[in-house]
Amino acid sequence: TNMRLLNNSMGLSINRKFSTVYVRKTAGNRLGDLRKQLEQDNDSLRDFAIEERPIRHKAAPRSSKILPKPKWLKAAPATSENYKTLHKTVRDLGLATVCEEARCPNIGECWGGSENGTATATIMIMGDTCTRGCSFCAVKTSRNPSPLDPNEPNNVAKAIKKWGLDYVVLTSVDRDDLEDQGSLHFRKVVNRLKELMPELLVEALTPDFQGNHALINNVATSGLDVYAHNIETVERLTPRVRDRRAGYQQTLDVLSYVKTLNKTCLTKTSIMLGLGETDEDILQTLSDLREVDVDVVTFGQYLQPTRRHLKVKEYVTPEKFDEWQSEAMGMGFKYVASGPLVRSSYKAGEFFLKNLLRDQHARDDEVIIASA
Repeated sequence: TNMRLLNNSMGLSINRKFSTVYVRKTAGNRLGDLRKQLEQDNDSLRDFAIEERPIRHKAAPRSSKILPKPKWLKAAPATSENYKTLHKTVRDLGLATVCEEARCPNIGECWGGSENGTATATIMIMGDTCTRGCSFCAVKTSRNPSPLDPNEPNNVAKAIKKWGLDYVVLTSVDRDDLEDQGSLHFRKVVNRLKELMPELLVEALTPDFQGNHALINNVATSGLDVYAHNIETVERLTPRVRDRRAGYQQTLDVLSYVKTLNKTCLTKTSIMLGLGETDEDILQTLSDLREVDVDVVTFGQYLQPTRRHLKVKEYVTPEKFDEWQSEAMGMGFKYVASGPLVRSSYKAGEFFLKNLLRDQHARDDEVIIASA
């Protein structure tokens, strides 16, 4: 590059040519720079390698909000021959059972029966998919479940006759998608069972049919022996536990209306414990049930079916369940089943039949005394 320099003192102008030199760094240059950098650093490679550092401990596990199950919540394994027979028939006829769909822990005991007990199966009719979504229930939900199976009344009757049961519980999903909410289909199943087996005791664990009296009438006058509709929990917890379409007062109204239609059938309901209810809540619920003349009440422990469902707030002890049984019997219920693993239909045949025999013996004694 040519550059003009002015020398003020000499007044001369000089032209000089300068060259720009580019230096390419070789690998050797870079290695040298790295060595100098390491020398300037406070820590040498050796110091870095042998430096003592604090030991990092594994973080403590977060406390789980899921309560561990106590030792008394142990159900009998489903291994008996009677269980296997019932299970095969259910599959062969394409039936659904609430025992399986709701993941009931007592399926082995109820289906298996016992030496002195009656095997009980709870058949779920009108499909395996419900139109409601209660926070405690494991049954599948959909706004538009599959159509009803017109062959179901016959298939259910064939299955029950093959099993040779003395007592059967029929339950169903809610079918808010149907005009009659499935009430006439429910009636047909009960009718068919009674046609084939007049001596069979039939319990119907029903939906609320949105409180529609005409639909309740379809089932209540079908020939059943026990009309069951579950209140599930205390009034204070109902909005959190049950679907918004299922109300505490609506359940009481259903049970009350049934009594005006069928004087001979028993009414029954069930209460889950362990959801955060208080003793005062339970006492009020029992009082409300007696006000509408409910005959049978059962108490059972709520068990969380999956992590998506309501968490268990408390595992109620067997001793506390015994206390509630005594309390309810003292309030005038005809029969009370209460225990951690009791469900609405848990060993229903055994409980109901024993109580039925007890009442029958009492009536026979009254006749003998009157004749004397």
